[in-house]
Formats: sequence, structure tokens, C-alpha cells
Amino acid sequence: MNSHSVDLLIVGGGTGGCAAALAACRHGLRVLMTEPCEWIGGQLTSQAVPPDEHRWIEMHGGTDSYENFRDAVRAYYRQHYPLTSQARNTRNLNPGEGWVSRICHEPKVSHAILLQMLAPYSSMGRLQILRGVEPIRAELEGDQVKAVEFRELREGSEFRAEAPIVLDATECGDLLPLCEAEYVSGAESKADTGEPHAVEGPAQPDNVQAITWCFAMGYDSRPGASYVGSAPEGYERWRGYTPELNPPWPAPLFSWTDPLPWTLEARSNTLFPKEREGMEAPGTSFWDYRRLVHAAHWDAAQQPEECSLVNWPMNDYMEANLLSNDPAERERAMKESKQLSRCFFHWLQTEAPNRLTGGQGYPGLYLKGDPVGTNDGFAQYPYVRESRRMLTRFRVLEQHVGTEARTGIKRIPKIQDPPELIGQRAEAFADSVGIGQYRIDLHMTTGGDNYIDISTFPFQIPLGALIPVRMRNLLPACKNIGSTHLTNGCYRLHPVEWNIGESVGELAAYCLANKLEAAQVYESPEHLSAFQEQLSRSGIRIEWPQPHPV
Repeated sequence: MNSHSVDLLIVGGGTGGCAAALAACRHGLRVLMTEPCEWIGGQLTSQAVPPDEHRWIEMHGGTDSYENFRDAVRAYYRQHYPLTSQARNTRNLNPGEGWVSRICHEPKVSHAILLQMLAPYSSMGRLQILRGVEPIRAELEGDQVKAVEFRELREGSEFRAEAPIVLDATECGDLLPLCEAEYVSGAESKADTGEPHAVEGPAQPDNVQAITWCFAMGYDSRPGASYVGSAPEGYERWRGYTPELNPPWPAPLFSWTDPLPWTLEARSNTLFPKEREGMEAPGTSFWDYRRLVHAAHWDAAQQPEECSLVNWPMNDYMEANLLSNDPAERERAMKESKQLSRCFFHWLQTEAPNRLTGGQGYPGLYLKGDPVGTNDGFAQYPYVRESRRMLTRFRVLEQHVGTEARTGIKRIPKIQDPPELIGQRAEAFADSVGIGQYRIDLHMTTGGDNYIDISTFPFQIPLGALIPVRMRNLLPACKNIGSTHLTNGCYRLHPVEWNIGESVGELAAYCLANKLEAAQVYESPEHLSAFQEQLSRSGIRIEWPQPHPV
């Protein structure tokens, strides 16, 4: 069996894994990063999810390297795309003009930028990236991971990698059960966490958020244009499917009706913005929700057909648990989630109410593989919102970050904040290693819960949530930190996962340079302070600017 020996082993090349590799390599560590998909970048790339970010991201709230990533995305479009002069000169260019983010763009661009950022370290020999591989076994010595064994997915051959520090940056926390590390999955009980929105009664380890198999689609608006094929397998099942949720979902999943997440009020949506003309009912247009290509940004002589990314409530899958330790359950989740999305696309083409024509279906819709790096237009991997979470020295609870839990005031978007919120803050963590902001945003779950959407204050990332309760050299590097089913909903987004990964990469470098274990940094005020100074020198902010708006 081939073997690798490095300073740092990063298992998982997603958003957090890439940020960890950047941090470790800039401190001179020899790093091996593995990834099952063809693309590195995780939710930014192989899962095809344009960034969901907080409202201050253009001013502050990200690390220097994350800001460099965002700047590089815009520079890529200015350098390589035939933009109009107006678009080219727009300082905060939103390439796709999707309203979910200030920087909606094609996942292939994220992948190109990440490769550019990591390229110098690969050329130096500090970084090796092995793609198309998955972890299958771990060698343990007491409370330490000695080595991890991998399988190449195409060839089936195996190899071994060892390092003094190992990071679990997998999308599902796959290394945790392999390493016999303590972890939790699903929903904790209110009796355990005391969180106001936790589940009543016993914990529900199989109750996890829906996954979504995203896809990219274009639209040919020419009269008579049609790309309709035969109905996919399972179409009759999914076209009549209504999820069994509490509170109830307001309509069949394949419809233009869904609940507004923070009130669960039913809303009436459309595909295109033009279809909303004259509509008084609350709702949105989904085409410009996660639009990747905005034709108006292109020179008139070369304008493309637009492209949008489908990560909508209508293709959320909640019938099987991808985090299950049962291989058959995981396989079912993978197969059916993609089947659901295939069927939803066919419904859009054939049966979706079309206010442009007064009929049914948009036959001019077609799948686009180029933006997502596949032949069929579907992402390389489903969007995983929730991971197994390592049991750590500290656990972030709703009480630490939630607006309502800390003040008793339920804060709803687009409604003016009451003056009582002025000056209120999230819990201040003396061991902060980063910052983030996002609502506690939970999609429907495998346990039958409808949306949970709760306002949060701008928050910090505590080092204690990165330190395992027992394992000595295994660290979490993405959304598998010491959070809960609820707080995972605000710590899982792109800039926060990046910050987590980058800070853990910095921690690995600090530990190796000072011949320490991560727990010793956490336990020593002197080393904690020195480590935080290192983070600051590396462009990682550990406090929000003060005073800060809610």
C-alpha cells in the first residue's frame, strides 16, 4: 500500500479544507488534502451553491483571504468576460445579479480561483491535492489518529497517509466515526441544551436538514424552442408529493407555493421577474434568486442566454438521512435526492404554471453542465447543510447568538428593529478565533420539521468549539465544529466555514511550531493570546468592529 507522510493531513477539500490548506501552507507546512469530487471547494464549487453571505460582507466580516477570494472572482470576470464598460467599472460587481448574494457567480469560477490561490504551494511542493478518493479506515493509537487509509473511487486501489495533526474537513463529518471520535448528529433535546427552539423530549439523532442536489439551467426564449425529454424515473411519485411536516407544508412540493421561512406564511412565487407584474400576493421570482449569468452585464454583441442555479425549496430532499451510519440509507439519500431534482426540472419544463403564456411548462429550459463541471448540468455532489458535529470542550448554543434567546425579541427581516435591540450583542468569547453572521436558517428536516428561521447577532467563533473532548490530534475544519442542530444553521455558511478552516489551519501551524497539542493552546492564556496575535497577523479578525449595528 502506498503511503504519504506530511505535517498536516486535511481529509476533505471543501470550503473549509481549502482555507485550512492556505493557512497551513503559508506557514511552511507540508500538506496533503484529499477530496472525493473532481473539484475542490465544496459548497462553493462541487455542490454549486453561490455564496450566502451577511449584509456587511462588502465592508467587513470576512478574513483577508476570503476577501481576496471575492475580489479575485470579480477580477476573473473583468479579465475573461466581454462585459459592458458599466459592469466592468462596477466596484462591487455581482456577476450573476442573483439577489441571494452580492457575488452570485458560476461555480467553475470559484474552482478556478481556489486553484489559483493554492497553485504556488503546489508548485513549491508544500501541497498535494488528491481528488477522487474517500477515507475508509483510521489507525488509532490511544486518543490519537496515527494514519488514515483511503480508497481511490475510480480504480479501487488504496493508500495510507499519516501526519501529526489530522483535520476532518469532510462534508458530513465522515472521519469522526472512522476515528471513534465523540460526536453528535441530528437534533439535540431541549433538556440537553436549554435552547428555546430545540426539540421537546429525547434527542433525535436522525433528524437532520434536507439536502439538495442543485442543477444549472438556461432558458431559450425563442418561439417553439423545446428541450423536453421523457419523464425521469420516479416522476409520478414526486409530482404528487407533499412533505409531511409540522407545521404543514402549504402545497405539493412541485408548485409555486412555499412558506416564507420566518413566518411560514404561504407565498405565491413565479419563475421569471416579469411574471410578478400585477401580482399582489407575497412571493418572489426564482430565476433571479440564484442567477449565475446576467445577460445585461455582457456586451450587446455577445450577450448569452442567462443561466440560473436551482437550489430552491422545491428540490429539497428529506426522505433519507445522508449522515446515517447505514450504507443503504446513505445510498438511498444520494440516489433519491438527485432523482427528485431531475423530476423537478421535468416538471418545470412541462407542468409548472406559466404566467407568460397562461399555460403550463417552460419547454425552453435546458440543463447547463459547463458552470458546474458535469455533462448533465447537475452538481457533482448534493448540497449538505448539516454535518456530524464533534463533541468539543465548548458548544455554541442558541442562547449565545440568537436575538430572541438573548433579548426576548423576535426579529423579522425587513421590519424595523425595536430600539431595545440597540447595544445588544452575541456572547463575547475570550477565546475567539474568528467572526461570522447569518440567521439560524434550518430547512425542513428528515424528522418532519418545517423551516426554523431565527435572527442572530453578529457572532464569534470560539476556539473551545474546535477542541475535541478527548481526541488529541483530530480537529474539525468546517461545519462539524461544536455547534448544535440549531446553531449549525448560522455557522455553516461560506464565509464562516472558510474562517473556521483557516483558523484551524493556523492552529495546526502554531501547534507544530511550538510542539503543543491544540488543547494546550486552549488551556493556556499565554498561548491563546499568542495564537490570537498570529491570527491577527494573518488577516483573521476575532472581533466585530464596535459599535456594530444589529
